[in-house]
Amino acid sequence: MFASTTESPAVAQPASTFLEEKAFRARTVLVFGTVTDALASETVRKLLALDAESSAPITMIVSSPGGHLESGDAIHDVVRFVSSPVNMVGTGWVGSAATHLYLGASRERRFCLPQTRFLIHQPSGGAGGPASDIAIQAEEIIKARERIARIIARETWQPLERVLKDIERDLWMPAEQALSYGLVSRIIQRREELASV
Repeated sequence: MFASTTESPAVAQPASTFLEEKAFRARTVLVFGTVTDALASETVRKLLALDAESSAPITMIVSSPGGHLESGDAIHDVVRFVSSPVNMVGTGWVGSAATHLYLGASRERRFCLPQTRFLIHQPSGGAGGPASDIAIQAEEIIKARERIARIIARETWQPLERVLKDIERDLWMPAEQALSYGLVSRIIQRREELASV
């Protein structure tokens, strides 16, 4: 059933604030939806605030089709920058730039729930403008492809040559395949399983 259009937006606000505060107190950061500059900014702020509060582990739950590569870069790098260990938990789907930020967590702290699917592929972009600008954009996409392939190879221990071949086209992996590929360290079903890390 759709909500009434006459309902005041303020009605939903207290519940939203309450849930955000509960997640923050539980040291949990949610990354859902398309990876954008706004999502990256919000995620980085939460990571820095939680890290300043305590060195206890932070749990980041990710379900995203991907999005802006450089926004994924920002989250990936800050996950490594903070002193608090970050437990990364994939659920739903973790694709493209979301897989990249997911790999920001150390190998032993990368988890997923049983139904999670992962997607790796090369970066893409819509080139437009003068021919010289299109050539520059094409060069940058090739550089980004090489960089992403090196990160995937480093984090999964797969040979770079294999990764370069694998990302030529979309490569979808269910949880078990992502585990054997090296994206995931463990498939879990309960929150309590994070306590053993």
